[in-house]
Amino acid sequence: MDRYIFQDSLNPLEKYPYDVLIVGSGIAGIYTALSLDENIKCAILSKGDTKHTNSWLAQGGVASVLLEEDSKEQHYIDTINAGAGICNKEAVKILVEEGPNAIKILMQMNIPFDLCEEGRLHITQEGGHSNKRIIHCGGDATGRIILEHLKKIALQRPNITFIDNTFLVDILTENQKAKGVIGLDKNFKIYEASNIVIASGGIGQIYEHTTNPKTATGDGIAAAMRAGVKVNHMEFVQFHPTALYQDNGNKQVFLISEALRGEGAKLRNIKEERFMEGIHPMKELAPRDIVARAIINQLNKQKEQYVYLDITSKTKDYLKQRFPNIYKECKKAKIDMDKDYIKVHPVQHYFMGGIQTDIYGKTNLEGIYACGEAACTGVHGANRLASNSLLECLVFGKRCALDINNRIVIPKPYQGIKKTIHINKDTEDNKKRHYKKEIQTIMTHHGGVVRNEKSIKQALSKMEHLINHLKKDKIDTINWIESYNMALISYEILKSALKRKENIGSHYLSN
Repeated sequence: MDRYIFQDSLNPLEKYPYDVLIVGSGIAGIYTALSLDENIKCAILSKGDTKHTNSWLAQGGVASVLLEEDSKEQHYIDTINAGAGICNKEAVKILVEEGPNAIKILMQMNIPFDLCEEGRLHITQEGGHSNKRIIHCGGDATGRIILEHLKKIALQRPNITFIDNTFLVDILTENQKAKGVIGLDKNFKIYEASNIVIASGGIGQIYEHTTNPKTATGDGIAAAMRAGVKVNHMEFVQFHPTALYQDNGNKQVFLISEALRGEGAKLRNIKEERFMEGIHPMKELAPRDIVARAIINQLNKQKEQYVYLDITSKTKDYLKQRFPNIYKECKKAKIDMDKDYIKVHPVQHYFMGGIQTDIYGKTNLEGIYACGEAACTGVHGANRLASNSLLECLVFGKRCALDINNRIVIPKPYQGIKKTIHINKDTEDNKKRHYKKEIQTIMTHHGGVVRNEKSIKQALSKMEHLINHLKKDKIDTINWIESYNMALISYEILKSALKRKENIGSHYLSN
């Protein structure tokens, strides 16, 4: 793996010094920025803007212990069980212990969580949870509403600068320490910082179908890998059981939230028979990996592309109020949720692996941190528990900030890298798009819900061949960098999957 993509002289580039540079403008990134001391000069660099994040698309809610009949111990157990017992137990303990305070802070920020008629928080249950502990906003628009409010607050902070539509090319290091990043908008620029937080989200675009936005090409993780940052649990990719099935060729698909099953929705096969009853005691509320494999099994048996999700037991008025966005999307697909079954199928949704961190988001390189989906704190183990992702963004984003508050180092000018290349941001090349399609095909067929050793070996060979082709090709578009990043991430996922011999969580070998 080449250390840098950019190999020109840095001297002519404009340089912008900051105390802290955060890559990613989702909930993890912005909440980290808001948790920094207000005398710390911080920039949030984003490939698109807040609307191009997984946080914006998050429907279900935030999980935390809020009811007397619930307990932190039980949330801990549920998280460990969902993660197939290989979670970082210290990280899970921190997540559940600090979760209620994170919710309290959001409420102090006037985040408008949904309330019952009595004026109390409306608390629901989702898959893998033994109790009601999910709070939500706008029915099924939790991520978007939290993100909008956090950004509004951040825009009022004079120490926080948003740098949108800027692509992360490389992380700069010197003597194993953070020095800044190379970003690309219309021109290459250096953003100097001795503290870098990678909060760039997921890797969904390496698969043919995903709930993730087009920006989710794993750029932050790939740049960190090139810088020598360690990654972990790369084999663990979560496939959400219930994405809306539409035979329209779209790569990004609409998620049908787990919250529907929390409100009583049942899964049925093509013969309209329920099939989760004999598979897991929690039936439709079993952990996601179990439900996804059960659906794949039904699809293979019935030779169909989808199963049904049945929430016809609820009234139209209830569904429109509780799930307004899902109701609207189903209506577009000519589905009346109160009368019709919803066609669903599993698609890539979340990445449990990523940049290896400690409990303060620190990596093996000084000054480089990670939080949110790009990080692997170990809190999710082999399979993430529903609605723990937004909680992780809050708890560990704050912990990154606490550590940075105690170690601010003023960046020194960075020297280095020689050789010339030119990247044209605006040129889209058919060959580069072909690389992406090839990566997506390989990963969907060889690195999906069900894998086997022979298939993974074939995929590794194909991916290695593709990476070598990319290296020989002209590095002249952002599309090329995205393709290269996607290929690097895919290779690491396949390599880790081959090493993992046992079936555990989201990693399942048919052989």
